[in-house]
Amino acid sequence: MTTSDTAPKAGTALRPGTELELAFTDLLANGQAVGRAGGMVVFCFGPLPAERARVRIAQRKQRYAVADLLEVLDPSPDRSQPFCSVFGSCGGCQLQHLNYSAQLAWKRDLVREALQRIGGLTSIAVEETIGMAQPRAYRNKMSLVVDHSRTPFAIGFYRQRSHEVVSIEGCPIVTPKLDADLKGIVQSSEAEPVRAMLGDARHLVARSAAATDQSVLTITTERRSENARRAAPVLLATLPGLAGVSNSFDLNSANAIVGRNHSLLGGRPEIEETIDGLRYRISTASFFQVNAEMLAKIFAYLEPWLGGSRSIVDLYCGAGTFSLFFARHGWKVYGVEENAQAIAEAEANASRNDLEACFKTGRVEELVGAAPLRDALQTADVVFLDPPRKGCDELTLGAIAAAGVSELWYLSCDPATLARDSKFLAAKGYRLRSVQPFDMFPQTGHVETLVRLELA
Repeated sequence: MTTSDTAPKAGTALRPGTELELAFTDLLANGQAVGRAGGMVVFCFGPLPAERARVRIAQRKQRYAVADLLEVLDPSPDRSQPFCSVFGSCGGCQLQHLNYSAQLAWKRDLVREALQRIGGLTSIAVEETIGMAQPRAYRNKMSLVVDHSRTPFAIGFYRQRSHEVVSIEGCPIVTPKLDADLKGIVQSSEAEPVRAMLGDARHLVARSAAATDQSVLTITTERRSENARRAAPVLLATLPGLAGVSNSFDLNSANAIVGRNHSLLGGRPEIEETIDGLRYRISTASFFQVNAEMLAKIFAYLEPWLGGSRSIVDLYCGAGTFSLFFARHGWKVYGVEENAQAIAEAEANASRNDLEACFKTGRVEELVGAAPLRDALQTADVVFLDPPRKGCDELTLGAIAAAGVSELWYLSCDPATLARDSKFLAAKGYRLRSVQPFDMFPQTGHVETLVRLELA
């Protein structure tokens, strides 16, 4: 039996099954709207800020409750009709119900609020988010999950906040090439030898390149798969533009998307992408941005900063995506990345573009206090930082500050860690000169931000 509270009061008991009407005031990066009932915070996926909705309490914790949306009562003018049939269950997107201009404004606010609340940087101007003309069909990499609990095997993405698989037959967020690959695999999933391959597969990881309209596919299995080897020529023959198939195996954890070992089953393991005239060879495992259009926009934004011929240290350089951009403008580049395969790709890409750059394999945190990285920092005009979501550690930031590097260009995928690191650098004498968000991941709660810091 449920109860109905249209105007919950402080102390109202929120039990699973309770139905009530709530006003929602905020939106989290995971897509959950925030409301309050009986003095307790209530999270619910589906409502938008400034909307009133009818919800049912699903979970009650000590300090918050989680609700399911029943009905939006007062729709926001920013509400949009989702364009994907599994939006709200598939965990890939969080914002399809928010129109795109409102998404861009919300992401700008997300960055500004983090800099103010976490970084204590209250007077910083945050520019309007740079977005896409067509914010769909942009993602050049997809990691599909194979669900063996169903007959026939299902292919899809994880459900929100769970490891349950949402079965899909297409995806409007991935590139048209990857969407075609996905549809082709689903259509052949009940026929041998593809069915046997899916029986072994944990994940199917694919990557596409707009420059060539080709893709590569990796089949991830627990151990080397003979079924994957048999399926490879069939997939190469039936999926137009599929350039290569590999088997990834020897997983280092139950949640690993790719294994530690790879075996090429047919074709070639890499394809070529071109961004702003730079040629990159990329594979399914490459450290390469998933949105080629937005990467080109970041390049264009950086270009006015590259006057003259100076030196730059590129920390967390991946496969040299930005290193090669800097080198093409005549800069002396020293890149550091802990993944040896990424460094091998960076060196190969430099050679492919007839560019010179020095790359070093190793963890930034372990190399930053000793030569040659310490020496490179002391002579660098600029440090470019593109760290993982966890941001930079204080040892690294402290070493940069101790070297007296005059400028830092920091590309962040997490406003919270960016704000934390900016606060640390501000205490070392650096000042934020510009903050520019980029919508690298439209329809999701993620935002990429490029900041420029100068030593005062």
